[in-house]
Amino acid sequence: MTSNAPVLSRPTRGLPATKVVITVVVAIGGIAMLYPLIWLAFASLKPENEIFASPRLLPSVWELSNYVDGWLSAGAHTFGRYFANSLMIALAAVVGNVFSCSFAAFAFARLDFRFKKPLFALMLMTVMLPAQITIIPQFIIFNSWGWVNTYWPLILPKFLAVEAFFIFLMVQFIRGIPRDMDDAAQLDGCNPWQIYSRIVLPLLRPALVTTAIFSFLWSYNDFFAPLIYLSRSELFTVPLALRQFLDSTGESDWGAMFAMSAVSLIPTIIMFALFQRQIVDGIATSGIKG
Repeated sequence: MTSNAPVLSRPTRGLPATKVVITVVVAIGGIAMLYPLIWLAFASLKPENEIFASPRLLPSVWELSNYVDGWLSAGAHTFGRYFANSLMIALAAVVGNVFSCSFAAFAFARLDFRFKKPLFALMLMTVMLPAQITIIPQFIIFNSWGWVNTYWPLILPKFLAVEAFFIFLMVQFIRGIPRDMDDAAQLDGCNPWQIYSRIVLPLLRPALVTTAIFSFLWSYNDFFAPLIYLSRSELFTVPLALRQFLDSTGESDWGAMFAMSAVSLIPTIIMFALFQRQIVDGIATSGIKG
């Protein structure tokens, strides 16, 4: 016996008005944040006389030669030379910060020594110091050692745990690792170095990835320190190389500069695309540890 009772369908609900408004606002904010990059990409493909003269976003004539000219005429060397210089310095900064800051963080989080708390507070105070305050005494020291116009002033400090932000990040993460693991390792005869290398370091991976990514980005994008220490064009990094396209006394090559500016963004975009999840996870996990 079949029933002729109507089947009640599940009522459909539209999106709440609040979600629609939030989505629209976020979309507008995202477009506003991306617009400078979009404008840069299209400006790099415009003729020189059209970049600032026309409000149009799309070029009337697509000038691919801007990329060729920018790559081949970046000062006395090709732009590839400056890419290699920046990548070498950035990778060295990654290695230095990862190891030196993890050493210092392990000491503050796990070891007991005199003046530990005052030194940790002093280390945190350095976060509030602008780089311009310390650059003069650093320059005097490195100049007396004959290291100006070398990469040592840009690389060596990274191996001396000078980035207090990364140390604090790792200290917060290490404090969340149970000390019972250290005690068990000590019972098995492990010394502090073995506890650091075999227990803490593998569990510290999210904070290490965050440190590596930010170290790369900050060093790769740094303009101030290379400007102070480097004056020979063959040693220039990407930010200094882009500055060579501007001429305050003559005509600036805007097309080539915008083209190489767009190219210089590729490593940072790839870095964020590949590791954005690790950045968020590393900061969130490290920030909630007490």
